[in-house]
Amino acid sequence: MYFPASYMHLEGMAETLSTAYFSVIVVLAFYFFILAGANIVEMRRNTLPPALIDGPLVSVLIPVRNEAEHIEDCLTALMQQGYRNYEILVLDDDSQDTTWAIINRVAQTDPRIRIFSGSPLPDDWYGKPYALQQLAGKARGEILILTDADTVHSPSSISWAVTNMCGSQADFISGYVGQQLRSFGEKITVPLMFFLTGFIIPLCLNKYTRYQFFSAAVGQFIAVRKEVFMHIGGFTTMRNKTSEDMYLARYVKAQGFKTMFLDVGEQVQCRMYNGYKAAVAGIGKNIFDFLGNHSLVLVAVIFAVMFFLFLPFPLLFWITRIPRNFQMHLLVVNILYTLTWMMLFIDRKIPWYYGLFWPLMFLNLMAMALWSWFRTISGKGFLWKGRIVR
Repeated sequence: MYFPASYMHLEGMAETLSTAYFSVIVVLAFYFFILAGANIVEMRRNTLPPALIDGPLVSVLIPVRNEAEHIEDCLTALMQQGYRNYEILVLDDDSQDTTWAIINRVAQTDPRIRIFSGSPLPDDWYGKPYALQQLAGKARGEILILTDADTVHSPSSISWAVTNMCGSQADFISGYVGQQLRSFGEKITVPLMFFLTGFIIPLCLNKYTRYQFFSAAVGQFIAVRKEVFMHIGGFTTMRNKTSEDMYLARYVKAQGFKTMFLDVGEQVQCRMYNGYKAAVAGIGKNIFDFLGNHSLVLVAVIFAVMFFLFLPFPLLFWITRIPRNFQMHLLVVNILYTLTWMMLFIDRKIPWYYGLFWPLMFLNLMAMALWSWFRTISGKGFLWKGRIVR
């Protein structure tokens, strides 16, 4: 049978593209699996157990806005610390519930707690960075611990921070706290925060380079030397960022200071969001901001997630139509992706079998990215803590 040259050319191109595609996803699958394990080892190897019970004054900074449901548990845990030399500063950012009454009542029971009413929010600032900026200006400690009102601390969390700051001679440390995930929606949304430091960024390079890509932070727990924080101007540079924690870590790194990303899971617990809708709103608002609000970057990220992370799973349903020499590639990729997520979930003390839902996580990520983009470019912004964030 005669085939036109153009048809043969297209067939050859298809074969070449298929070979390239399946080769790339196999390489990626092995990279993700190996790096996930290496990052877990790196975090554990560099994380020191709490040992110091006395040392420099530590200021724990807690911004609160409409946190009546959580703030008392947070403060109660922080008042039970084994570390001796610390203060707790709480700033109420125009709460519309009973938050102020609660923190005022609790503060009367412990002289280490100082409470403040926040100044009116300037037009070019977002609420959380501005609240933390005010608190830092009032703090007396050499080390600042930035934490959220919905966290619950173990009695050794401050000791852990001081031990690791001093032991590693770091200027800035953060890490993953223990996540409490109760609904199915939370379990396919919140773990997406493990994506970068789980199997994209080699954490071992965090210590040896000033390149910002290798720095990371989670705003639920950050410890930073006050002199470093003041030297860089605090949150001034990232005053209108929703992912201010990541930008802060990047800026500290760019200024030549040492940052570390460690395992905080034994020290701090948190249920970030109450259900799927809240999780999407909370994480989704950060995605486009994290990418610098660049539409082309967002398109590239969605393309990469779609074709290299999500697509291998639905291709399993057409595996018999895939050339035999690529079927094993596809099986290996799906197995490695599943094992990678399971390994991360086990390390984060989340039931391992939720790692089986990684295709839903990536599908969810793409949907949230598009939502984040639309809400930003349309000017609608995001409703968060009773305020519109644009």
